Amino acid sequence: MPLSFQRWAKLKVGPMRLIATPLFALPLTACAGYAEPETAPPAPPVPAAPPEYVCNAAPAQYHIGHDATQGMGAAILKESGARTLRWGPPRTAWTMDYRQDRVNVRYGDDMKITEVSCG
Repeated sequence: MPLSFQRWAKLKVGPMRLIATPLFALPLTACAGYAEPETAPPAPPVPAAPPEYVCNAAPAQYHIGHDATQGMGAAILKESGARTLRWGPPRTAWTMDYRQDRVNVRYGDDMKITEVSCG
């Protein structure tokens, strides 16, 4: 049953109070319904695939003392299991970056292999 003016006047509630109450309550109700969305647990890290080529210089050590030729380099590359071959001429500086898929072959002035190593 709607309030008549007399009953409304008895409540001693002014028209501004009736309008103001819902206006202040509206923002509160808007905030009350908000909840943080559930976050799924992070996916487990994917293990890194093992490198396709890993250098092992041990099988190629017998090449030390042999001539540094293109054929010898190909044989060292195959026997070591590395992907790349790096020649080290005499008295040259090398970068210190280590690559597990690379075989290093140093040779002297006489073009004889002096060292076979990985990196």
